[in-house]
Amino acid sequence: MKITCLFAALLVTTVAALGAEVAKIAPKEAARLVAEKKAVLVDVREPAEWAETGVAAPAVLLPKSDFDGDQKQWKEFLARNADKQVLVYCRTGRRSGAVAEALAQKGVKAANVGGLKDWTDAGLPTRKIEPKKKK
Repeated sequence: MKITCLFAALLVTTVAALGAEVAKIAPKEAARLVAEKKAVLVDVREPAEWAETGVAAPAVLLPKSDFDGDQKQWKEFLARNADKQVLVYCRTGRRSGAVAEALAQKGVKAANVGGLKDWTDAGLPTRKIEPKKKK
């Protein structure tokens, strides 16, 4: 009986962990989905990072700090794009993976595109971001 209960608990934990995983999508596939207006690409890095390295050309800029906080920008964005897949990337894919997972748990169709380097290595276009001037 103990083994059956232990097995059942292990099975539930495994299924829950697998259910939380989101797809990893290749940058070229992400670019195609965005061009077809089936998805939106989001850079979840912070503003200083955007200014330092530039961003993927079609990316919407929504920092993870806002996602983790009060979601002032994210709430409006998600409401506006409820019919699209949300594709996220960051510097290495770690933060974007966490955001994609959290979005999926909220019922949003989301995928992780990895890091900006994956995007540029695929030969996809980027754009420069001017740093915000302090007033």
